[in-house]
Amino acid sequence: MALIYVLNGPNLNLLGTREPEIYGHQSLIDIEAMLTEQAKALGLTIDFRQTNHEGVLVDWLQEAKRAGAAAVLLNAAAYTHTSVALLDAIKAISLPVFEVHLSDPMQREDFRHISYVGMAAAGVFAGHGAQSYALALDAAARLAL
Repeated sequence: MALIYVLNGPNLNLLGTREPEIYGHQSLIDIEAMLTEQAKALGLTIDFRQTNHEGVLVDWLQEAKRAGAAAVLLNAAAYTHTSVALLDAIKAISLPVFEVHLSDPMQREDFRHISYVGMAAAGVFAGHGAQSYALALDAAARLAL
């Protein structure tokens, strides 16, 4: 079974209670359960993680390459708009990385319109709530299988 890493950045551990009018009412645990079921149906396995630390995301991207992952879904949250380190890591691992956002950054504050992650991403799925993850997993499956 192809392996897909699903990496989540800062404050996503607060989903369900953090600004639900923007991010919805589903928790990160709910999203993980949804993706686990979807992955199983697609013949994939996922490694689902969350951290509040930028360097840990860089380490996990590099680990995904070493582990033989077929793709990465990355919701880097605020680091999307600030992290050249994540951009460099994505470029260095030569894996398809799909940028994921619950909300649509282009419909939000101006500072969210720049995406360093998007500069190297294989695709961007944003503005569909938790379904953004599901859409990204479908895209990853098409590449992996």
